[in-house]
Amino acid sequence: MITLERPPAAVVLDLDDTLYPQAAYLYGASRAVGRAGAAAGLDPIRLSRAVRRQLVAGSDRGGTIDRALEVYGVPAVRARELLPTLVAAFTGYQPRRLPRYPGVSRALAALRARYPLACLTDGNPAIQRAKLAATGLSEAFSTVVITDELGGRETRKPHPGGLLRAASELGVAAGDVVVIGDRPGKDVAVAAGVGAQSIRVRTGEYAEAPDEPAATAVVPDLESAVALLLTFR
Repeated sequence: MITLERPPAAVVLDLDDTLYPQAAYLYGASRAVGRAGAAAGLDPIRLSRAVRRQLVAGSDRGGTIDRALEVYGVPAVRARELLPTLVAAFTGYQPRRLPRYPGVSRALAALRARYPLACLTDGNPAIQRAKLAATGLSEAFSTVVITDELGGRETRKPHPGGLLRAASELGVAAGDVVVIGDRPGKDVAVAAGVGAQSIRVRTGEYAEAPDEPAATAVVPDLESAVALLLTFR
């Protein structure tokens, strides 16, 4: 039987691949890069595909567009000239709508009725806020903490700073929250670092990643995680 060790005082949720499929955002952002490349004489379809291939290989590695231009065959000098415009197209992409995973809105509403909620997410702040707006979930949380606003990439999960900030803004001790997320090396690890519980959801890019470190509970999706939490009250 899947269970938690104790009832939490609050719930902290990841965004990408936990509440919505990040691939939907990355597809649109890749097309935006392709359109920007077309203005410089590159084939937009070929360029957007090159960008997507790099993202599939690891969406948070950094240097995605650099590698895509190299694969495309753009000479290094020309690539350096194009890079600022293409990066701006990627980071400036603002989707009108992003699909939530099935049942997410209903699950968050049920959760919010019983627990204070925070969203804790890594990434460029403008991008992450655009994602939240496009999913229609901006108002679902009492607070949203974007780790990059606390000190750039160095403060991304599993650095504890973001989780400590989220707990403080919710008015609870960090060790008394439960973190829900899809990535063991980030969401589960940041929870473990402050003595908090965690629920891993097997959705998105890292669905098949090993359970290292081990979460307090592992479930298929957010609806299952919320059902588990609702058993406490």
